[in-house]
Amino acid sequence: MTSFVRTGGVMVAALAAALALTACGSDDDAGKGSGGGSTATPGGDQGSGSTGVDAAALEGTWVGLTDGRNVTVSITAGKVALVADQAVCQGDVKDMGEVMLALKCTGGSDDRTMGSIESNDGKKLVVSWDGGTKDTLSKADPGKLPTDLPSLPSDLPSLPELPELPEVPPAS
Repeated sequence: MTSFVRTGGVMVAALAAALALTACGSDDDAGKGSGGGSTATPGGDQGSGSTGVDAAALEGTWVGLTDGRNVTVSITAGKVALVADQAVCQGDVKDMGEVMLALKCTGGSDDRTMGSIESNDGKKLVVSWDGGTKDTLSKADPGKLPTDLPSLPSDLPSLPELPELPEVPPAS
């Protein structure tokens, strides 16, 4: 059951992140954009700051565990969605002299609102958040479930037999 719960948790987190991304760019964003820092556009000359991270290299879905809890970050076209613990956050990839993840989270969570990219080798992404949290995430293959999950224990008890239900007469 543990394997199913973990797989389900990752799937739920990935689904929630994908759904949050579809909400990005809604009418709530109208008139914004004159704030501090510009949105980093994929493929542009972004990330020439101290880390040398290219915003386009962040594209995709990243998953991992931080303090034993699932973390999923999805980045598409400069938009970011994050699901971690009970927080759902969305925002933008920003160029602030270095590539940063600037998010707003539901429920008042502020652990992951401004993230600095420590490293990204295309397979592993390390993000340090201003709230003190550090996430080490692996890139998820599109359309594939993770294969490195533990298997179910072999000593699970058998399920009890289900009793036969009485026959119900047809309605007249």
